[in-house]
Amino acid sequence: MWATLYTSSKPTQGPQTMIRNTAPERLIIFDCDGVLVDSETVVIEIESELLTEAGFPMTSDEIAETCVGLSYDSMMGMLAERFGKQVPSGLNLRIQSEALAAFPERLNPIDGISDLLSESAVARCIASSSDLDRIQLSLAITGLEQHFDQSNVFSAQMVKRGKPAPDLFLHAAEAMLVPSERCIVVEDSPHGVTAALAAGMAVVGFTGGGHARPSLTTRLENAGAPFVARNASELTEHLARPW
Repeated sequence: MWATLYTSSKPTQGPQTMIRNTAPERLIIFDCDGVLVDSETVVIEIESELLTEAGFPMTSDEIAETCVGLSYDSMMGMLAERFGKQVPSGLNLRIQSEALAAFPERLNPIDGISDLLSESAVARCIASSSDLDRIQLSLAITGLEQHFDQSNVFSAQMVKRGKPAPDLFLHAAEAMLVPSERCIVVEDSPHGVTAALAAGMAVVGFTGGGHARPSLTTRLENAGAPFVARNASELTEHLARPW
């Protein structure tokens, strides 16, 4: 079963600080977008608009089905292969800029995820395809920053290959001092599930984000997720079980 692995200090002001004083026995690795924060709907809408404008016509449904979970380098490479031409340099930065500008008014935490984080005493970290600035802004806007600090937030910027390669998850586990076989990854994309399994980690799929299409459960299962949680309540129950 899960055990208490961190000591926590709770100041009267400012975010909760989690202090790692020993190597954790177990580790939950959360994806960020679509798992902690309900950002994918906002980002997908912007990606569809700007990619189509640049000559790479992609509907929101197509992006949700093929691109969610990829690092921007992987996504741009996939688009270049699909359309037979390179994506204009700087387009990914424009997408990021417009998404960040929209977040303060449109970004919300995944329903119930704050309670899950508050109630769980298990060691945790984030391993996301997003840039660090975007992750930190997302956590701040949604009030989830109290559950994480800079030492347990990891971005695809930190590794050579993003998801679906296992590099990011392996990097996070190494930094958190936990062997792969004692990690469980929470992912909302088949690319992330593939990466977690390639890293030798347990994985649970998640479809609680607003971007989740009806086919997502099947796609996560086909990628190898043995269980798919539909919401934070189901995720809480699953993470409490032995694995």
